[in-house]
Amino acid sequence: MSAQAKKAEGNAHFKNKEYKEAIAKYTEAIALNPHDVTFYSNRSACYAALEKWDKALEDGKQCIVTDKNFVKGYFRAALGHKNLGELDSASTEIKRGLGIDSTSKDLKAMSKDIDELIRVKKVGQFITNAQELIDSKDYAAAVKIIDQAKRLDPENVKLKKVEDVARPRWESQEKERKANLDPTERVKEQGDVLFKQANFEGAITKYTEALKAIKDKEGELALKCYNNRAACFKQLSNFESTIEDCTNVLLVREDDVKALVRRAQAYEAVEKYKSALQDVKQVLSYGQQKVGKSSYDLANGMQHRLNRVIQQLKASQ
Repeated sequence: MSAQAKKAEGNAHFKNKEYKEAIAKYTEAIALNPHDVTFYSNRSACYAALEKWDKALEDGKQCIVTDKNFVKGYFRAALGHKNLGELDSASTEIKRGLGIDSTSKDLKAMSKDIDELIRVKKVGQFITNAQELIDSKDYAAAVKIIDQAKRLDPENVKLKKVEDVARPRWESQEKERKANLDPTERVKEQGDVLFKQANFEGAITKYTEALKAIKDKEGELALKCYNNRAACFKQLSNFESTIEDCTNVLLVREDDVKALVRRAQAYEAVEKYKSALQDVKQVLSYGQQKVGKSSYDLANGMQHRLNRVIQQLKASQ
């Protein structure tokens, strides 16, 4: 009996919801012809009907291996990942499938479903993390996480309850902290407020005022002012001043990732590509765990771009 005949028998069992029998027939078909992608797809559908998601995922992946342009394979794999709780992997498969057929209704529908599940999962994790921070009395960090969660789900009841605990305690701590600040620290805080309001010129004025009053230019407060003022200068495209302030930080703290990345960006903007490359290589040398994924990915992208630019300049000489 041919592989197609075995498939036909499997289809008949599938229509009758006899999924185990259908799996057996599709398996026989695969033994006869392992290159027909529909055999794996149909068997994956059977495993899904039986909620054997690891097997459904395995066959979904095999669909893609057999024929990378078989869009339903990405759907099968995504469905398996989704029901195994592997939402990020499901999202990746959906994107790959949509890259082949952007009109796929099944993939579009699942994309919306996965995005919603990811959102709900993130909010739930934010709430858990915020509660742990409240328990450890780190109310500032708890409020920061709560604000992130509110951007995803502002009406969440559980989130509101956690916020009602954390925010008043944080505000009380902030009031006490600000009352104990010395005059220079208050000026720096005023700069921070202006920075958050995108009033970069005003923030620069405050950071400069604070730096003039600080005697220890290598102390923590001075380094914060230099770093923050550098961020303001960068926003205003004053790259030479950005480089100068970042350098002031790095002369004291050579592994300051924010200063290294910011200076590299400024160097690139003023076409000092080799200097920029040196800074991003230093960031990458510390590893992702130390610098954080966001900074690491940014530096990695810059490294590739800068290497291309430098090679192009060499070739044109």
